Amino acid sequence: MNSKTERAARPVSYSRAEQVHIISPADVNSAYTLFGGMLMQWIDIVAGVVSRRHSGCATRTAAVDHLNFIAPAYIDDIVTIDGRITFVGTTSMEVCVDTFVERLSNPDERIHVNRAYLTMVAVDKDGKPTMVPELICETEAEKADYEAGMARRALRHRTRLYEC
Repeated sequence: MNSKTERAARPVSYSRAEQVHIISPADVNSAYTLFGGMLMQWIDIVAGVVSRRHSGCATRTAAVDHLNFIAPAYIDDIVTIDGRITFVGTTSMEVCVDTFVERLSNPDERIHVNRAYLTMVAVDKDGKPTMVPELICETEAEKADYEAGMARRALRHRTRLYEC
C-alpha cells in the first residue's frame, strides 16, 4: 500500500469490544449506585481498545461528548459495556460506547443505562497524529451511525473553543 495515495479499510466488526463487570461495594457511592467516574473510566478503556484495534496503533482520548446517564446501576448488577467505531476522519475515530445492566432480580432484562461518544486520535511512536484506516459500513445501521458521526464531528468543529 502506498501510504500517500491509499488507506487501508476495516469493517466496524473488526474492532468491536465488550467489557463486563459485576458492580461491587468499591464501585458505588453513598446512594449505592455506580460512581459516574468509575463508569467513565471503563468507557474510556473500551474506547481505547476499539480505537487501537481499528487503527493498529496507540490512541489518545481527544474528546468525550454525549455522555448520557440514562439510568442508575446498583451493587450486584452485571454491567456490559459495548464499543464500536461509528466514524473515522484522517487521524481520528469516533467510538460509540453503550452500557447495559442486568439486575440479579431480573437477569433476562437488559437495561440501557448509558451512551457515550468519544473521539480518539491515533498517534505514532513519537506521539504525533497518524492516519487511520477508513471505515467499511456493512449494514444500514452502520451507515446511519456513520452519517450521524459525521454530523457530530461537524458540530464539534463548529463549537470548538480552542485548538489543541
